[in-house]
Amino acid sequence: MEASLPKAAGAVIAAEPARARPMRRFRQGQGYEMSIGERLLLSRLVKRDEDAFNEVVRSYSDRVYNLILRLVGSPSEAEDIAQEVFVTVFKSIESYRGEAKLSTWILRIAANHSKNRIKYLSRRRTSGQELRDGSDATEMADEGKAPVQAHFDAPDVVLEAAETEKIMQEAIANLDEEQRLLVVLRDVEELSYDEIVEITGLPEGTVKSRLHRARMALKDLLEGKLK
Repeated sequence: MEASLPKAAGAVIAAEPARARPMRRFRQGQGYEMSIGERLLLSRLVKRDEDAFNEVVRSYSDRVYNLILRLVGSPSEAEDIAQEVFVTVFKSIESYRGEAKLSTWILRIAANHSKNRIKYLSRRRTSGQELRDGSDATEMADEGKAPVQAHFDAPDVVLEAAETEKIMQEAIANLDEEQRLLVVLRDVEELSYDEIVEITGLPEGTVKSRLHRARMALKDLLEGKLK
């Protein structure tokens, strides 16, 4: 995904020109405190500074796109959703209170948009309208930039790793929506439990128990594919 301000987001900024606003205090949760640099960036974002928004897109576009792709499986859908995510970020930046990392807040928006799109696509497929963009969930192994397998130099090992990656992505795509999200957040994106709690809104104990069940389900799927 190109790390630049989306056109739609640019339109939002154009429609909401910078104007004098009272400087607000950003609250911190007990587990996270913003740095001075983050405070300065947020103050610029609240004032609709276009350069600040571009900086956010450059910093987080790859992570947002990769998370969405792992969840929805379609590169074209992931591109569309990622655009929507940043428009939402730009429109609702004043709702960010600094209680978690900015990246965590953005990923929560991405997860919510993805879940909504998955439900929409599910209804559309149920009504007989199939998604046809030349891709499916199995293409995530080629499109994602957060590989499950490490890089190897030997060609035969590279091929084997690519096949394993493809199988892994097919298995992840066959998990239910919540299990897929938890596995991707923890085992692919390698987020902390605190971050996953912020993104999902679930208690930590619930996250851990459901993640355990998701991993067991993934293990069963992998065993079936690797036999």
